[in-house]
Amino acid sequence: MAVKLTDLVQAVSERQLAMERQVAELAGAVKALQARVAELSQPAALHSASAPAAETKPAGAAVKESVPPEKREVTPEMLVVIAAAVTAYLGKKVRIRSAKMLQSPYEVVNPWAQQGRVFVQSSHILRSRG
Repeated sequence: MAVKLTDLVQAVSERQLAMERQVAELAGAVKALQARVAELSQPAALHSASAPAAETKPAGAAVKESVPPEKREVTPEMLVVIAAAVTAYLGKKVRIRSAKMLQSPYEVVNPWAQQGRVFVQSSHILRSRG
């Protein structure tokens, strides 16, 4: 069962061409998603352009400061972006039925308590005799 070198080279080159085509398709999908995100964020940019520049803050910072974590909602724009990303990944159109924000680990665990646990656990490290 000898495989010729030319057959092997041909198979590798065919797979490389297929991979390059797939990468080109994914790059096109990413560009389309970027254009859609820019299109969706345009009205927000126009609205913020009318506000004074000194008062402009990142959208994420405003949400974190003014709204408690349990009251944050998933915006329709976020749903569109999530659906577009999943559609691009799976290759078929998807419909998101529900989405909710989850707590980050830093909102659940008190950093001081975590550091205390680290300190206690590090005190249990056995020293080797040498």
